Amino acid sequence: MKTREVGGCSRGGRKRKISWQGVTWERTACLHALRVGITLLAFGALTLLNLHSRFNFVKLEELAEKKYSKEGLERRLAGEVFECDRSQFRTDVCNMRGDIHLNSINHSFVLFAADGRTPLGEEKIKPYTRKWEKSCMDTVHEVTLQSVPSSSLTSAIKCDVQHTVPGVVFSTGGYTGNLYHEFHDGLIPLFITTQHLKREVVFLISELHEWWIAKYNNVIQEMSNYPLINFEKESQVHCFPELTVGLHIHGEQSIDPTLMPDHKTIWDFQALLSHAYNLRPSLEEEKKQSLKAPSYHAKVMPQLTILVRQGTRVLLNIEKIVQVAQKVGFRVKLLKPHRTTELQKVFWLLHKSDVLMGVHGAALTHFLFMQPGSVFIQIIPIGTDWAAFTYYGEPATKLGLQYLPYEIEAAESTLSDKYNSTDPILTDPATVVNKGWWEMKKIYLQAQDVRPSLLRMHKLLQKAKSLIRP
Repeated sequence: MKTREVGGCSRGGRKRKISWQGVTWERTACLHALRVGITLLAFGALTLLNLHSRFNFVKLEELAEKKYSKEGLERRLAGEVFECDRSQFRTDVCNMRGDIHLNSINHSFVLFAADGRTPLGEEKIKPYTRKWEKSCMDTVHEVTLQSVPSSSLTSAIKCDVQHTVPGVVFSTGGYTGNLYHEFHDGLIPLFITTQHLKREVVFLISELHEWWIAKYNNVIQEMSNYPLINFEKESQVHCFPELTVGLHIHGEQSIDPTLMPDHKTIWDFQALLSHAYNLRPSLEEEKKQSLKAPSYHAKVMPQLTILVRQGTRVLLNIEKIVQVAQKVGFRVKLLKPHRTTELQKVFWLLHKSDVLMGVHGAALTHFLFMQPGSVFIQIIPIGTDWAAFTYYGEPATKLGLQYLPYEIEAAESTLSDKYNSTDPILTDPATVVNKGWWEMKKIYLQAQDVRPSLLRMHKLLQKAKSLIRP
């Protein structure tokens, strides 16, 4: 095992051995250090020499070369952090502060601790906000964090890129690819975690997808002034003064202002989306036009946008529902979103819609694009009541939308074509739901289409129209 001497002193005191990654360092009490102090006096560094006896791993050679000023070193030592919060149900979040390096060989993050009080060791974390769901988290890449003694090894590890702002590490793995999860698990928690930094933050992402960058680049640019780093493929050594690994999350597609540093809300997140898609100038222009010449025709022909599902939970009689909506007095737009659909166009369409309607599913996440005061109709298939309210109904209400649920009855579901009218699948869905997620998913999410009653739908659309604010 190799031995190195730290501190530049070779005699005059007891020695203490410290090992890390197969290398042992030997520190002396440096009674001989007075000679070195005389040499450093020209640099005004005598007080820094005293720090050497307090902090075991600061090199006198580095002090002599003025790599650290006294003030900078003291700030660095006083603020060192290496800790993880694993108390939350949905997420783990780790924080590091000090001399942090991205190891370009194994893509771990290493804190070179100069303060003897800073905890040493290793932490592993999966930076994705579904900690409680093992089947999902098993697919998320693990990130390794280390805190090791600062030593002469520090001088051998040069920073290719020295960042002066904090970094935030998160994953676009897990359920990324599903719109609901892209917002709920990713973008909203990212806003919660970083908005107080006012874009002065670098994002380091694992499992980064090119299509995700293309889809959300406008939004990401509203949160960070710096290029994204795909750190799992990074060959350079990036150094940071501070790092957060993992994202904070409050609830289902929502933001709790009491937990935010400056009391931001979900409306602030929506404002960020609006700015990302350059809507603000357009909305101002529309406001000016409406003040000049109010349009009666526009008021009597509000816009209804219907989200069209394909594959499962299909709205089988959508053509007839469109006709009913037109008779009620709506201009109807059909929206068929795909993973690669340009969100700017979707945002424009929904931000100007008076009513959004769709069958329960991930695409309803688009309610985030609706203006407060507009109407949100969720068609709720049998067996999905809890999920429909929890994931979309309640969050939409928090956003300020007027929520109208349409609960599918047995005769309106294709499950009635497969099961007897007395079957618990139709009469008591709770018994099936209580068997677990996979059973519920197999029957109610994957094997059910809907055909709402035109009479009931006519009444609901009339109510929706009456709720539209002038």
